[in-house]
Amino acid sequence: MGSNGSGPNGGQPIPLNVLGAPLSECSSDPVTGFFRNGRCDTGPSDFGSHTVCAQVTAEFLEFSKKAGNDLSSPRPQFGFPGLQPGDCWCVCAPRWQEALEAGFACPVRLDATHIGALQHIDLEDLRAHTLNE
Repeated sequence: MGSNGSGPNGGQPIPLNVLGAPLSECSSDPVTGFFRNGRCDTGPSDFGSHTVCAQVTAEFLEFSKKAGNDLSSPRPQFGFPGLQPGDCWCVCAPRWQEALEAGFACPVRLDATHIGALQHIDLEDLRAHTLNE
C-alpha cells in the first residue's frame, strides 16, 4: 500500500486511522458511522466530521445533549436506537474537542478513529483518552 492510502478497495483509497494504519470498525451494534457502515469513514458530505470512535459516557451524552445534539434519545424514524453509556459511536471531531475543553471527553479507540479527526484534535489529546481494551 502506498503512502497515500490507496490500495485494493475497489479503486478507492483505504481509509486510515490516526495511527496511519487501515481504519478498524468502530461499532456494528449499534451500527455507527456517517455512512452507517460501522466505521468512522468520512467524505465531502460529512460536514460534521464524524471521525472519532468514542465509547460514550453518561457525562458526554449529557454534554452533547446540552450542546444541541441529543444522542441518547431513540429516533426510530432514522433507525437510531439512542445511545447508552458504554456504546461506541462515531462522534463529530469538533464536538469531542468541545467536550475535552469542558472536561467531558470520553474514551476513544485510536484504531477506529479516522485520520481526518486530526484536523480538529491533537493526536496527543486522543492518546490521553485512549480506551483500554
